[in-house]
Parts: sequence; structure tokens; C-alpha cells
Amino acid sequence: MTIKWRKWAVPVAPLALALLAATGCTSTSTSDAAPKPSAAPAASGARPAARVCAAPAAGPAKAPAGAVTVDPAKVDDLADKTRAHPPNTTFWLRPGTHRLAPERFAQVIPKKGDRYLGAPGAVLDGRKKNQYAFGGDAPDVTLSHLTVQGFVAPQNEGVVNHGSADGWVIEDSTIQHNSGAGLMAGARQQVRRNCLRGNGQYGMNAYKDGDSIRDLVVEGNEITGNNTGDWERRQKGCGCTGGIKFWAVDRADVRDNWVHDNRGTGLWADTNNNDFRIQDNVIEKNDGAALIYEISYNAVIRNNTIRQNNWVEGRGAAERGDDFPYATVYVSESGGEPRVKARTDKIEVYRNLLENNWNGITLWEGADRFCNSPANTSTGDCTLLVKKAGRCAQPAIARAPLFDDCRWKTQRVDIHGNRFVLDKKVVDCTKMCDRMGLLSNYGTYPDWSPYKGERVAEAITGKQHNRWHDNVYVGSWAFVAHDPSRVLDSVQWQGAPYEQDAGSTFDLRAGG
Repeated sequence: MTIKWRKWAVPVAPLALALLAATGCTSTSTSDAAPKPSAAPAASGARPAARVCAAPAAGPAKAPAGAVTVDPAKVDDLADKTRAHPPNTTFWLRPGTHRLAPERFAQVIPKKGDRYLGAPGAVLDGRKKNQYAFGGDAPDVTLSHLTVQGFVAPQNEGVVNHGSADGWVIEDSTIQHNSGAGLMAGARQQVRRNCLRGNGQYGMNAYKDGDSIRDLVVEGNEITGNNTGDWERRQKGCGCTGGIKFWAVDRADVRDNWVHDNRGTGLWADTNNNDFRIQDNVIEKNDGAALIYEISYNAVIRNNTIRQNNWVEGRGAAERGDDFPYATVYVSESGGEPRVKARTDKIEVYRNLLENNWNGITLWEGADRFCNSPANTSTGDCTLLVKKAGRCAQPAIARAPLFDDCRWKTQRVDIHGNRFVLDKKVVDCTKMCDRMGLLSNYGTYPDWSPYKGERVAEAITGKQHNRWHDNVYVGSWAFVAHDPSRVLDSVQWQGAPYEQDAGSTFDLRAGG
């Protein structure tokens, strides 16, 4: 699954953070109580960030009972002892720098249930010689209290859990300064309290070749400084970077993380993800969007502090004269779909603080992007409602149900109870940094498309149940509706035919 950005399907930008007090409101899913609709956050407070990198948790100073001790003085001792012992063995790595054999593909291949514990100061260093640290397909492996660095995985591949095996637990570890992704992900993976820092492409690439990933937990991590390879510049429009990238993940909980200072997007869910809860995170100072949710389904995005993101990419677009509302939270061809099983049947964005970002939230649906269209940059993929992209062709695509089901539709998005703060002096901008967006483009391509003209723009704007309401705006804000040429003030945005932001308040005196 490779994503290549087009003019109408855009990434976003960078910087800082703070959060408002959560009051226990949740989505209207079957497992949550409904929030009070008028309860927009009135005040914000600093949310503690997961400062894992500065103070990593120390591992056991002595080998646990029954553990196999690994000696850093012996090259490849970790891989050798892993081969020599049965499944469910615990390995304790002494303090010091551990090395694998100096061959490109030398790596540790765990067995089912193996556990790797690092003593204080234990480091596994690839020395820019080894591509992978831990690979294979054994399930239920645990890695904790270990620094993994200096590996040179190829583009889109990962260093830890290279094979995307299921049930891994990676916790209290530092995975840093590697090429490619610091780690991959499999089903039932838990990634807790790690420092994912300074990796060449991603902190984590949650991708499993030919399969979806079910039940992923990403909790309490610090994710910072990733994409040192600047891949979007090297392969313009590749859509292949971020603090974390998620592909075809079904049911994920992403909570209490500090995602900051990444080159590009902070968190990016791309291609048939479903049932995400993204909550209680601090997302700040990323060069692009804080969050992109793209051609995916059903999510709750709540109680996050999102500050000073998109300053680099948003500013760059404005300086080029691009009038697209490049967003800090970008929902692209994604929406709520009751036919796809999840804990919610919509995308709900509420009780977040967005402060001094370049632009706010944009809901976008590209008219030319659908299954089987040459303009679909997710090559070969189709929606979760149509398994075979080839079905999306004339004449069937022009009629129900394929007319609807061949599209990833931006629908049933509910944006409420958020606080949007903008001080243009802080952001250092005079134009095109103050926008919300609800729009599409004029459909033109391919020539057999049933979505030509304004059909999609009219649908996303007025027919697909996308709502802003009961929000608080501080500073000067503008609103882009239907297409990039329609820039509205708050009165026009709230009036017919758009009728958005009922119950919201606008304070133009402060912050602008």
C-alpha cells in the first residue's frame, strides 16, 4: 500500500502542546456514555507529556531467576543463545553494547514466548552493518528495557519485529537512530512507554504484508524526531513518513503518547483502518499535520492537546500560493460507517485543544479518488464494503449499491466541544493559517467516472452528516466550504446553506 499525494489529497505540518481538562465524556458508541452537546472546554491546562526519552525506566540490575545471561563481550551471543534455547526462555542482557555478527542479515530470531530484558545500560547496536535486530514470525515475544540502535533497515521495513509477528510486547525500551522504521507491528501488539526517536523513516510502521492488524495498543510512548531521512523530499508525494503510520489496522488504542518534533506528520492512519481511539495524547511541533485519518473508518479522537503543528508544511504551501486548507487534523476520505463493526459508527472529534497550529480541521473527499480509478493513489485497494476493485466499473458503478460503496466517503463526522485557539503573532502568519475546511474538488477523471462535476462537493458539504457544533473559537478564523474558492466568515459558516457550528462561540478579540 503506497500513498502518493495529489494536489487534492494533502499532508500537513509541525510544533508544540497543552491540554484541557477531560471531564469523562466519550463517544456515542455503544460502550460509552454520550457527552453533553454544549460542553465545550472553557479552560485548558498543561497535560503532562510522556517524557520517556529523558528518563527511561531502568531494567533489572540482576538476572531474573531462570534467565539466560547474554554477554556483550561475545559477538552474536544473543542470537546464538536464542537459537540454542527452547521457546518461552527469558534472556537477560548484561550492561554494555551487544553486537550481532557483522553480516547484513544477521539478526535475532526469537521463539514463541521468548522474553528479552535489558539491564541498565544494555544496548543492542547494529553498527550500521545489520539491517534487522529482531525478526521472524514467532508470536508473543516480549522486549523490554533495551536500547536498540544503529540498524539500517531498508525503506518501509522495520528493525524490531521485522516480520510483523503477532502478540509482541515492546515496552520501556529506546529504539533510536535506525534507518527505516524503528519497529513494525502485528496483531495484538502492545507498544508501551518506549522512546521511538530519530529513526530514518518512521518511529513505527504498523503494516503487515497481505493482512490486517487487529487489536493494537500504543500507550505512553515518546515519539520524536523521526523521518530523519526526509523521505517526502527524496520521493516527492510518497506518503511514506511520520511518527507512526498505520495501515489496515482494525481496532487500535493510541493514548497518552507525546508525539513531537517529527519531520512530517505526527500520527497517520492510512488505508482501511477502522475503530481507532486516539485520546489523551500531546501532539506538538510536528512539521506536518498532527493527525491524518485517510481512507479509513470509525474513530474517536478526544481529549488531545494539539499545538504548534504544521508550521513547516502549511507555511510552505501558503508561500507557494496554494489555497488548499492544509490542516493540522486532516480527515481525508474517511468517515463513520455503521456496516463496518466498531466501537463507534462515526468519526467523533471532541474535547481537544488545538492551539496555534497552522489551520485547524479539514474534512476532504476527493471526487476523483475511488476504487478502480487511476486517481486512487492507494494502488489496488478498495473499500471495506467492496472487496474487489474491478467491480467498480461501468455500468454497475453508476447504480446502487456500488455508486456509494466504491467510495471512501467523508461522512458522519461530528466535531464538537473543542477549543480552537489562534494567535497569528505566535504562528507568525498573515494569511491562510486560520482555516477550517469542508470541501471537495470538481470531479473530472477518469472519463467513465460517475462522480464528475460538483456531486461529491455537494454531498460532503450538505448530505453526508458532517457537523461542527458547540465549539469555542479564540482568534480570527475562516471557513472553507464546498471547494477551495469559497472562504467564509463565521456568520456565513453558521448561516444557510452550510449551517455549521450551531452553539459555538467566537471570540475575535483574543489570540488574533
